[in-house]
Amino acid sequence: MKPFNLCTSSLAACFAVTAAVPEVDLPISARSDEVESDWTTVFYDAANPALIGNDGGASTGGFRVFSLDGSTPLSETKHQTPGRTKLVTTAYDIGGKDLIVTIAQPDSFFRLYDASIAEQIGEPLARTLGDWSALCAWRPQSSGEQYLYLFGKRQAVHFLLKERNSSFEIVEIRTFETPVEASSCAVSLSANSIYFTGDDDPSIYTFEATESTAVPEIRVLGEADDDVTGLAVYTGRELDYLLVSQEDVVAVYDTSFTLLGSMTFTGDEDIEVQGLNVYQAPTQSYAAGVLTYAIESGSGEGFAVSSLEAAFNGLGLELNTAFDPRSQVSEPSTPVCAECNFSGFCQAGGNTSELSCSCFAGFSGADCAAFTCRNDCSNHGQCVGANLCQCEEGWGGLYCAFKVVQPVAETDANGGDGDDPAIWISPTDKSESRIITTTKSEIGAGLSVFDLSGKILQTIEAGEPNNADVVYGFQAGDRTIDLVYAACRADNTLWYVKSDVNHVTKLTNFSIFEMIANGTLQTIAGGIQPTKDDYDVYGSCVYRSRTSGKQYLFVNAKSAEYLQFELSWVNDALQTTLVRNFTGGSGGQVEGCVSDEANGWIIIGEEPHALWRYGAEPDDDSNEGFLIGEVGDGKMYADVEGVTLVEGSSADKGFIIVSQQGVSAYNVYRRAAPHEYVETFTIYENVELGIDAVTNTDGVTAVGAALGDAFPLGLLVVHDDANQLSEGGTSSEASFKLVSLGDVLGDELIGEVDRNWDPRAMQ
Repeated sequence: MKPFNLCTSSLAACFAVTAAVPEVDLPISARSDEVESDWTTVFYDAANPALIGNDGGASTGGFRVFSLDGSTPLSETKHQTPGRTKLVTTAYDIGGKDLIVTIAQPDSFFRLYDASIAEQIGEPLARTLGDWSALCAWRPQSSGEQYLYLFGKRQAVHFLLKERNSSFEIVEIRTFETPVEASSCAVSLSANSIYFTGDDDPSIYTFEATESTAVPEIRVLGEADDDVTGLAVYTGRELDYLLVSQEDVVAVYDTSFTLLGSMTFTGDEDIEVQGLNVYQAPTQSYAAGVLTYAIESGSGEGFAVSSLEAAFNGLGLELNTAFDPRSQVSEPSTPVCAECNFSGFCQAGGNTSELSCSCFAGFSGADCAAFTCRNDCSNHGQCVGANLCQCEEGWGGLYCAFKVVQPVAETDANGGDGDDPAIWISPTDKSESRIITTTKSEIGAGLSVFDLSGKILQTIEAGEPNNADVVYGFQAGDRTIDLVYAACRADNTLWYVKSDVNHVTKLTNFSIFEMIANGTLQTIAGGIQPTKDDYDVYGSCVYRSRTSGKQYLFVNAKSAEYLQFELSWVNDALQTTLVRNFTGGSGGQVEGCVSDEANGWIIIGEEPHALWRYGAEPDDDSNEGFLIGEVGDGKMYADVEGVTLVEGSSADKGFIIVSQQGVSAYNVYRRAAPHEYVETFTIYENVELGIDAVTNTDGVTAVGAALGDAFPLGLLVVHDDANQLSEGGTSSEASFKLVSLGDVLGDELIGEVDRNWDPRAMQ
């Protein structure tokens, strides 16, 4: 991947003293029923104009089409379900067809649909592994070619969408780095510019839209008054308007970033919008078109539209209802030429009349007729096309770089959005050990307990817990007990639970539970603890000091602030005391963490950047961490999510396993410093057992102890974002996949794991 060039433009427009800009209300004209929404695009059609929005639901994931006929609620005309989807856009007159373009999260394939009927065309194509967050289409009128910009974890991929030999192709042109993970993007034809912005960021970034393989120069166009939630461009007769949403306001700028006015949404309480788009042409009900957007408000979540006529007139902006995205110059001249095998751009050869070729990614040679594959398919496959590898058996993922393993069981489907699991080892019979999982969505929020076959035994409500962990051998007065701990997002508290079987227990304000000997959870006095004011919890983990014998709890926030609490038993109840706080990593969003008690470490994942190690004692220096692995080092990929430790027979034996959400894979590092990289693995489907592959993975946990006949070589449990059903479709409830640790590490490495590990022996 090519590095980006970042420069900062003059922000004079932001600071100049100007007259007050006009402000108008923007009423909600119509909205949809409840949908898990993020993104909108539009389809220009005189007879059937449409809003197209993503559906991020597990079982309903894909996209929905709504008529812009003025009905309230918006009239849904089509719903396609290729899988949980965040991004959708449209492209016009490609081989005579108008297209809807999507990329589904479970399999990372692009899919094309005939926009006039919203039916899929051909097979999925151009699988592009990653966690993608923004998608824009650009069609320069001078050439008529159709390009796509796909943004993800601090990177962007530039594609060419074309028709060739009666079929469609999506061809990668270049991949380059970006300064942020884009959450929205837009294209201006008059300024010939691509705009994008990141989450929780007021900055708008831009680069020139060019038909080129060169790395673009990215600069900051300017900063909005608040964090940007969406971008769109209104195409003017001569100059375009840039629309920038910030929660419930849309600011309107020209392409030099001069503020022209603002529109405030009305018609509901607590409005937050994102995923902006514009339908400029007149419709039967909207003479000057509409602004489309995903909305979350007091009335729920879904899609909505607002008429533009009164708002634009109130701001003194010129309407351009004649805009047609299909229009182009009468004699377009394309740089994608036969001389370069239609796999590169033709370039004039300086002072000569000769042409040279600038080849697209994965093509090479003077005429771009040869193809290559990144990393030579990692020596585990054959290059059969431009960056297209045919992997050997047992290998897969990015360019055949990942070892393939299969799940041997999965948990019963349960709850909505799961995250981080934990394994509790039974003190009496290891085959009776338990798997504890979290559900962080509002529906079904809490903890669930499963046996080693994946059968659900118990659910217990909690305030949207994110990560679960086990405390062994805690001294509660004259009792020695086990605890399950989770940080809960709903009320920003620390929860603890005690373990009981085969029933549902309703809790309202607890999140440390006691795990009793039969492997079930029960409440315990002091089971809910506060963090601190103005602190939003995210991830968590536990640590028992071998030096002092004290038990500690770690919790983190997205801001990367870690809090360390001492857990004690006072007046017949649990009690926590804040003993330390520090910033983890380089300040990027954090979540997953695990402690290494034998070495006195806490290992943390910084989602966009790296895996770090810090001292876990309260008086350890936390000013600088040890970098274990870094996104972009050729081994690690964003997002860095769950982290777990597999114990060896001594403090220098064992392994660290970390999940990488964007590529649905896991890295293995040695426990001993300097934490040598060992391997990357991914989890494919087990066709024989009817268990689906793991996608968009999040939390992970593992133990090397022999857990009876089911897992004699240890157990790995992982979160699976899309619980795909063997009969087709996706379940609305989550499942976690169970994998033999022996399959992950192989015969040689599994010998370094302590199969007799007893977590209570060192307490």
